Amino acid sequence: MSFLDHIRRCNNADLAQFEPWFVGEHRAGFVHRDFAADALRDSGLFGHRGGAWHLDPRLDTPGTRTAEVRAFLLALRERGYFNGLWREESYAVAPQEGAPLLMEMERSAVPWFGVRAGGPHMTGFVRRADGLHIWVPRRSYEKPTFPGQLDNTVAGGQPAGLGLHENLVKECGEEASIPPALAQQAKAVSVVGYWNQSGQQLKPDVMTCFDLELPHDFTPRANDGEVHSFELWPARRVFETVRDTTEFKYNCNLVLIDFFVRHGMLSADDPDFIPIVAGLRMLYTPRNGSG
Repeated sequence: MSFLDHIRRCNNADLAQFEPWFVGEHRAGFVHRDFAADALRDSGLFGHRGGAWHLDPRLDTPGTRTAEVRAFLLALRERGYFNGLWREESYAVAPQEGAPLLMEMERSAVPWFGVRAGGPHMTGFVRRADGLHIWVPRRSYEKPTFPGQLDNTVAGGQPAGLGLHENLVKECGEEASIPPALAQQAKAVSVVGYWNQSGQQLKPDVMTCFDLELPHDFTPRANDGEVHSFELWPARRVFETVRDTTEFKYNCNLVLIDFFVRHGMLSADDPDFIPIVAGLRMLYTPRNGSG
């Protein structure tokens, strides 16, 4: 593996397999052609024209769209969609960050509809005489997704109705027992974007990166069953593990690579420096139809 390999692994989407779907004039996401043929074509909720899918225009408020689409998604769940991962957690559907809310959608359905999602990803680090160290959690072996893999110190999806920093403070308490007064010191420092495809699912996601310098005498502690354990690693060990292995959850590698760049661990003389930095910011629709 290499840093560029991780970036390519996250940006594997072939948009030629997908069609956009719209709420009114706003593109809300993308649906795989096979998924659309099976789930949307005869739904009565989506119409197809001009090479795109359109939500029924009679649904003209966020509330009515949310309710109708939820009923539709529950019917899809009964047919076996969403792989048993239904969360009862709503994500916002909006054409871009900061734009008016179009509707809300169940978290597990979001990648089936190619809706941009994301959330806060925090790197908790400690300064010692021998350099930076990073708190590295191992995901619970009972988690339904990526069990046992290494992760960012604290990370979580972004539910509708919460601010990013507010959500991070909540996740810090739930995942790592970091008290609010300490968690509020985390600083938003960057964003990382990618276009990842898994079968018929598409994740055009943006992760907001936070740094939090933790006291020497503080030890994160698993609180909600999401984390198996925490270990404090020298930053160089984290650097080499990301560079050489696939031990970290696939998208968490990008957050850590961003950390390495910002903290001067990746030389500007490295021949891959510019492609690495540019590759962390895949925020816009790939022009050639593929990530």
